Amino acid sequence: MFDRFDFDMEEPKKDGYPTEGRGDARRTLLVGVRLPKDFLFENSMKELEGLAEALSLDVRGEVTQSLPAPDKATCLGSGKVEELKTLIEAAEADLVVVNNTLTPSQLTNLADALEVEVIDRTNLILNIFAERARTGEAKMQVDYAKLRYMLPRLVGLRKNLSRQGGTGGSMSNKGAGETQIELDRRRIQDRMAELRRGLKELEKVRATQRSRRERSGVPLVALVGYTNAGKSTLMNLMLDTWCPDPEKRVEAKDMLFATLDTSVRRITPPDHRDFLLSDTVGFINDLPTELVTAFRSTLEEALYADLILQVVDCSDENHLVHMAVTENTLKELGAGAIPMITVMNKADRLHPEAELPFVRGERIYMAAGRGIGLDALLAMIEERLFARFITAKLLVPYAESGQENSIRKDAQVRSCEYRDDGIFLTVSIDSDMLKKYERYLVW
Repeated sequence: MFDRFDFDMEEPKKDGYPTEGRGDARRTLLVGVRLPKDFLFENSMKELEGLAEALSLDVRGEVTQSLPAPDKATCLGSGKVEELKTLIEAAEADLVVVNNTLTPSQLTNLADALEVEVIDRTNLILNIFAERARTGEAKMQVDYAKLRYMLPRLVGLRKNLSRQGGTGGSMSNKGAGETQIELDRRRIQDRMAELRRGLKELEKVRATQRSRRERSGVPLVALVGYTNAGKSTLMNLMLDTWCPDPEKRVEAKDMLFATLDTSVRRITPPDHRDFLLSDTVGFINDLPTELVTAFRSTLEEALYADLILQVVDCSDENHLVHMAVTENTLKELGAGAIPMITVMNKADRLHPEAELPFVRGERIYMAAGRGIGLDALLAMIEERLFARFITAKLLVPYAESGQENSIRKDAQVRSCEYRDDGIFLTVSIDSDMLKKYERYLVW
């Protein structure tokens, strides 16, 4: 039986679509195969619906099946394929999204059997990334990931596109002849090599930027977390509160993968030490390998952080799973040992506002969207970032005035006076770094 569908076959139609539908959005059916010990299946299917909505697809129904293992030919059992064909016809759907990752042969066979375009979860996420990429680097990373995914699936993808008149993807609709497939394969391989070279050059630029930041002596705090947990909202709250400038704000929407591009902003709270704050792409369970590979240099920003803020939507019933996905991804990147504060965001949905914020160990319960808890979070950040920092007073003789620039790179200068006997500086500096300038100490 069909698990869920939300259309009426007797509904008045206009141009093949229900008048109460979503305009020109593609009518889509979601499909999932539950495997043994897949205890997160319902959550995964709910997430798939969110991903489809993030791409503005008109989800018309959902079909699931429990199997000991995916069918080698079509992922689904033959009987379920026939049921799905009936639902496709009734819903006038033109797209099927499968939650499981399809092999090249499964993609081809299922598309042939259903006679509509078929994509899997990986391809859906790749399309979302392609739509959201803004910077040149993000576009190159997504292009590389899509080509890496397409390469072993050329025949199946061509058949998919032929059903959509070539509008469903980036390949032209020229049929699936062996000669054309080989030509496409060579073009893809050449383009991937070109993108790899371009991304290598951008990695050098990123490394230079990191080096410059490290020399500045300003610590880096990295925002990480499951997609749509509120990372960008938290960054905007800090910017609006301490660095009001509309051009510095980052995009923040209540949808999966609203932010792809890495943003680094300097946070300057009055009467507090400055720090850099970075925001990057969110994590998700079963994030496609192609994307992890392509975005590795971007995700590795967390490796260079002095402190990580893991932002969690604690109102989500699966937030513990989301935390585990984030922490496992950080370990895979080599950032598992970096100090971390866990920001239990959207806590206003679970606790009265009068009780917020509150801190439990390394966790703070707050609500960035409501502006609740920012001062308490800043106190935690400062305690962990600047525990080794001390305030010192230095007097640099004019004969050694060149040292002033060096001090400014290694410390945060709170005040500077040019006196008769030299340059008098009040600085906030790491206790180990202070040893370099201890001859100027006047306390």
